[in-house]
Amino acid sequence: MNIRHATAADLDILNQIEQECFPPAEAASRKALEGRLAVYPDYFWLLEDEGQVVSFVNGMATDLPDLCDEMFDDPTMHNDKGAWQMIFGVNTILSRRKQGCAGMVLERVVADARAQGRKGLVLTCKEHLVHYYAKFGFVSEGVSQSEHGGALWYQMRVTF
Repeated sequence: MNIRHATAADLDILNQIEQECFPPAEAASRKALEGRLAVYPDYFWLLEDEGQVVSFVNGMATDLPDLCDEMFDDPTMHNDKGAWQMIFGVNTILSRRKQGCAGMVLERVVADARAQGRKGLVLTCKEHLVHYYAKFGFVSEGVSQSEHGGALWYQMRVTF
């Protein structure tokens, strides 16, 4: 298996996986993914197995300490030198779930953020996933201010 960064040519497969992984109100639109890829393709980490993308993580860097809903649709908020790595989505195709794929990508994202000198990483997740992200060093900060997709989110943070 191989982890690489995205290119514009990955848009179709990333969109397909995104739509498979999230309910319609929560999934990034094709247009949002296209905008993110145009501005920060190196902030998409793709896990490939025999040439097939099976999992990916994406997000942006910013000096803002908390993930806010505007970040999902406004790629211009990205700051390559930002103190915090935000994570918008951790996606794995259905047939490869519970096989450690997402964990491999998350470990790489955390290692890259540390190597880039960031203060840490921030993500939001549903309550039932708080324990999962804790395995990677994320600490729950409680209910997030996010109203993304009308869901209740918990903000999680790794601080270096």
